[in-house]
Amino acid sequence: MENLNFVAYWIYLFFVIALTLIVAHILFRNSLNFMNEIFQTRPHLAESTNRLFRVGFFLLAFGIGLWYLKINTTMVTKEVLFEILSVKVGAFTLFLGGLLFGNLYLFFRGMRASRKNRVMEPKV
Repeated sequence: MENLNFVAYWIYLFFVIALTLIVAHILFRNSLNFMNEIFQTRPHLAESTNRLFRVGFFLLAFGIGLWYLKINTTMVTKEVLFEILSVKVGAFTLFLGGLLFGNLYLFFRGMRASRKNRVMEPKV
């Protein structure tokens, strides 16, 4: 019953693509506010940097998702299919959560550096 492996691949790919697109949409719709705060006087630089972060996010997420695609077990029952998919989708979801918090860390670090530079610059 090798068809269950094929079904598992498609279900997993659906979740990888859907989760990545949903998380990326939410993250980068809201991250432009952080970028505008960091690059206050240069809105074009804020938008460009946000796009680069988005591309990097997609490359990492899809890369890890595809790298983790391989299933080494021949699935003979639907229970095994769901158990393997739960581990794979769960691990990918945890990875996306880590990636999200990594991006937030970088945004807050950039905001802190931006505030520090503004305090140090003398007003004319």
